[in-house]
Amino acid sequence: MNTNAEPGDLSGTAAIVTGSSRNIGRAIALELAKAGAMVVINAKTSADAAEAVAGEITSAGGKAIVHLADVTDADQVERLVGAAVKEFGRLDILVNNVSVRKHGLITELTIEDWHAVQASVLDAAFFCIKSSVPHLAKHGRGSIVNITGVSGYLGVTEVTPVAAAKAGLAGMTRSLAIELAADGITVNCVAPGYINTARASGHIPAHFAARPVPLGRPGEPAEIGATVRFLCGPGGRFISGQTIHVNGAWHVAGG
Repeated sequence: MNTNAEPGDLSGTAAIVTGSSRNIGRAIALELAKAGAMVVINAKTSADAAEAVAGEITSAGGKAIVHLADVTDADQVERLVGAAVKEFGRLDILVNNVSVRKHGLITELTIEDWHAVQASVLDAAFFCIKSSVPHLAKHGRGSIVNITGVSGYLGVTEVTPVAAAKAGLAGMTRSLAIELAADGITVNCVAPGYINTARASGHIPAHFAARPVPLGRPGEPAEIGATVRFLCGPGGRFISGQTIHVNGAWHVAGG
């Protein structure tokens, strides 16, 4: 590894960002590409949106491909990882960003709601990590970043399936940080707070409305992207098994 490289320099690396056709996933993909990574833009069905993100990257002189895959399906994940390695010759970074959200009281949620959330967060991360590790280990600088959220760390009403899945993802992260350390692979979580995405536009979740963000504003997707970029770069190589909260101190302000 070049110890003289800039902290966010990812030149020559290849990354998969799941759910990267819009919002936080898109911002992460763009930041990794800006740092020099070649990126696989993944979506389940949103081909046009995914192609638009890839187009932004290639127009700026970067390299990106689109691969549609349902990451809750192990076979489709194998093909996703295979496409990355075939196109770029390597895989150094995996960002598990996909998450289905089901809101409601526990008495209102269905069994199908529960399983959909667990599959999108836990099953998808397991499949993607399992398929990626042999490739991430080859060059001694592999990085896995799992996108969690404040509901996995604090009590938040009406999001029980999401809170359970995100807390499980944090536990997976801690265990794998130890398990994969000998392969030179770092494993971390990034936990966004209230982020100004298209999905959040015009709607402030009740838990954020009840307790304002101390820094006085929502976060921007690019701020999540910048955090992921740092964790995957030379400056983040001694950080593993951690959760980085990007929420303007919201989770410590009376939490």
